Amino acid sequence: MQFYQESEPNIKQTTVNWRVFNLVQAGIISRVSRGKFSIGYSKNFIPEISPRIKTLYKRIHKKFPYLQLCIWSTSVFNEFMLHQPGRFYTLIEVEKDALESVFYFLKEKYKNVFINPSADTITHYASVKQETIIVKSLVSEAPVQKVEGVVTITIEKILVDIFSDDKIFTAQQGQEMRIIFTESINKYTIQESRILRYADRKRKKEAISKYLEQQPNFRQ
Repeated sequence: MQFYQESEPNIKQTTVNWRVFNLVQAGIISRVSRGKFSIGYSKNFIPEISPRIKTLYKRIHKKFPYLQLCIWSTSVFNEFMLHQPGRFYTLIEVEKDALESVFYFLKEKYKNVFINPSADTITHYASVKQETIIVKSLVSEAPVQKVEGVVTITIEKILVDIFSDDKIFTAQQGQEMRIIFTESINKYTIQESRILRYADRKRKKEAISKYLEQQPNFRQ
């Protein structure tokens, strides 16, 4: 508004709103949160959906058709991390009331399945030979997306999850987390409001807000 008023002192708010809308439609700016924009087209993070992920999702969905779930692999961190982990986890997040049902269902078909594992359990029992499956609670209103028919993570969910959980995401802590945040911000459009809303559900809103303020280029 201030920018336009320099050359058009009597410009109306509705006119500015329409101009902002047209700039977004033209790809000159992209919306990152309420009233906040960045230069250029939105670059959305779309994780790769492997055949294994598809098979797992279909089996769970067939058995529990009305269950809310999100499934993804920690291999998605490969494009962001400096040091590549030696093993990956398939994370299956479901409603809290269905945790044990899904766990026992998967336990009949797969090895190395854990439910809300501790750091010690992951360290001592997670296999390095095959991808470990971890069943954990899905936080309500978590930011997810559907890719190739599979409900999976968004970039905002990834960032909040590694910031909030140092048990499962041990390899993504410290300097690696800073690298992941920096690479994510540089490569993709990050919805700040989505991050803060999800972080609030995990009681990490204030902490992650301060962390984001330290990230170069986040609000540019």
